[in-house]
Amino acid sequence: MFAQLFDHIQVGAFIGILSDHGDRTVAANVRLRLIFGYPIETDEHTLLPFDLERFIDPLTRPNLLDRLRHDGSITDFLVRVRRADLTPIWIEITGHADTRPDGSVRLEALVRDVSDRKKLDDQTRDLYHQLLQAEKMASLGQTVSGIAHELNNPLATILTWAERLSSRQADDQTRRGLDVILSEAERSARIVRNLLTFARKRHTTRAMVDINRIVEETLALRSYEQRVTNISVISALAAGLPLVFADPHQLQQVLLNLVINAEQAMLSAHGRGTLVVRTWHNGTNDSVVLEVNDDGPGIPEEARTKIFDPFYTTKEVGKGTGLGLTVAYAIVEEHGGRIWVGSPDEANGASFFVELPTGNASAVRAPQPPPEVIAQNLLKGASVLLVEDEPALAQAVGDGLADAGFVVDRAGDGEEALARVDARTYDLIVCDLKMPRVDGMEFYRAIAATKPSLARRVIFVTGDVVGTEAERFFEETGCRWLAKPFRLADLLRSAREVLG
Repeated sequence: MFAQLFDHIQVGAFIGILSDHGDRTVAANVRLRLIFGYPIETDEHTLLPFDLERFIDPLTRPNLLDRLRHDGSITDFLVRVRRADLTPIWIEITGHADTRPDGSVRLEALVRDVSDRKKLDDQTRDLYHQLLQAEKMASLGQTVSGIAHELNNPLATILTWAERLSSRQADDQTRRGLDVILSEAERSARIVRNLLTFARKRHTTRAMVDINRIVEETLALRSYEQRVTNISVISALAAGLPLVFADPHQLQQVLLNLVINAEQAMLSAHGRGTLVVRTWHNGTNDSVVLEVNDDGPGIPEEARTKIFDPFYTTKEVGKGTGLGLTVAYAIVEEHGGRIWVGSPDEANGASFFVELPTGNASAVRAPQPPPEVIAQNLLKGASVLLVEDEPALAQAVGDGLADAGFVVDRAGDGEEALARVDARTYDLIVCDLKMPRVDGMEFYRAIAATKPSLARRVIFVTGDVVGTEAERFFEETGCRWLAKPFRLADLLRSAREVLG
């Protein structure tokens, strides 16, 4: 009866001797043979399930023997091993052990194949981390949006003044100083734009794009740096990939970030390296997958759960802001895709994967701005009402518009602007979106009801580019807008387009 029970139970049963010099199997049931991929008729004495070669991690076997010698038993000991055909599986071992005088261990154990459960656990953990990441980004996004809005006003003022002054005659030293101010202000503006991208408040222009072309163009941008730093690039781009509906500039931003991170990791570890970029079509999800793989130091397990967190970085102080991967995460998520990191072996580099849904050929392309058809001299004498509650920014923008030939009138908020619109006629209105008393949206609705032709000649400027209520407002009205901080040249170009 015991022999029948031993052979028929639906769990692997093993009795044998384990030692540092070789194992010996005393008894092994049918189920254990099936778990390890052996034919049922295999002689049980030739079955060595805990031989060193079976363990994927060779350090696991010494740990197992130490536990058995020290504790005399194990419960649900999880380990990854190879079957007879060398395919990996996860098993759990529960058993009793007696240590013999020669140091060997007599083990009586039950073995369960838990590969399916482990796969489900991993999927559940990944889903949990995705939800946790989404929560972090949603909560922090609100804070970041407010901070960016406050920074955008002084940055727009600095940019406008620097641009105006740089167009005037100046000595060489003053010219260099103005160039530095302008470039550093633009650098700050790019950081703020990254923050707003993280907060999912960037306006995008999407089209049907070939992901392979994005890869080729991005790698071309890095070719010189890679050549002089001894980084080899291998690209394995699948032919005939379906197009994806995406913003090509944002996808390039994602890929550039992954490539530069990989380069820095390899250089810091080896002073050289090999970068592999692959693409393929995932028919199951009807998606396109991009992989960026490096042979750098890899990513520790504890870092993988935080790698996309805002301001988390493994780089030295001053070498990174900790926003690059967060922005990449936000961009991919906003495109309906997902991004994840794979680094099963910390000693053999890291792989980042970006998966994007294939585009619908009938998708509507985002409208493109019309070409500049109005000459600069046609702006001269046009009247513009500038509605802005930040005095310094209003002064700078107002002076810039006047330099371009506009006759400028100013209002500090929407309520004052409504009074001025009632009192005289304007060719153009440049209006902030967020203001005290009457904001830009209320102001627009008021003039749209009484002066619809003027409402079509409003340009909004806002630091909170597209966020919830503002996004719906822009979609409903079709109003033209510029994101703060903006260049004065961009505002003048928009003015010419509106008046045209």
